[in-house]
Amino acid sequence: MSNTQPVQYMDRTRRYYEAQGFDRAYQWAQCDDVPFTSLAKPLSESRLVVITTGARYDRQQSDPRYVDSGDIQDLPERLFADDLAWDKDATHMEDLNSYLPIKPLQTLVTTGVLGDLAPRFHCLPTEYSQRRTREADAPEVLKRCREDGADVALLVPL
Repeated sequence: MSNTQPVQYMDRTRRYYEAQGFDRAYQWAQCDDVPFTSLAKPLSESRLVVITTGARYDRQQSDPRYVDSGDIQDLPERLFADDLAWDKDATHMEDLNSYLPIKPLQTLVTTGVLGDLAPRFHCLPTEYSQRRTREADAPEVLKRCREDGADVALLVPL
C-alpha cells in the first residue's frame, strides 16, 4: 500500500494563483449573509433537487465551465471530475450513488421520508472565480431549481 497524503487544495490554490501572476493571493469566499432557511413545509411534503460538482461529460474533452442538467429518469453510468483536484488514490467516480444519489433518494420518496424528487439533477462547475460563481453559475442553478419546483436542495460536492 502506498503512503498517500490528502490533496492540500488550499495551498495548491494559493500556488496556482501565484503562478498566474495575480496581484494578490486567492481570497476564500466568506458569506456573512447565508441564504439558508428553514423548510416551509415538512420534508415528507417537499420536493428535493440534487446539485453535484461532478459532470455528465468529460470536462477535459470540452468546455468545462457551465451549468448542466440531466433527467433523473435517464441517469448517466458515471460522473466525471478528473479535471478537479481531489484524492484520486483514496476514492473514485465509479459509484454513481455516491455523487448522484438519485436511487437512494427515490427509496426515501417511496417510504414517505421525502415528498418528491425534482425531475432534473444539476451539475455545478467548480470555479476559482467567486465572481463567476456569484454572478453566473449560482443564479443559473437557482433558476433551474425554481423551474423544477424544488423546495430543498441536496448539495453533493466532490
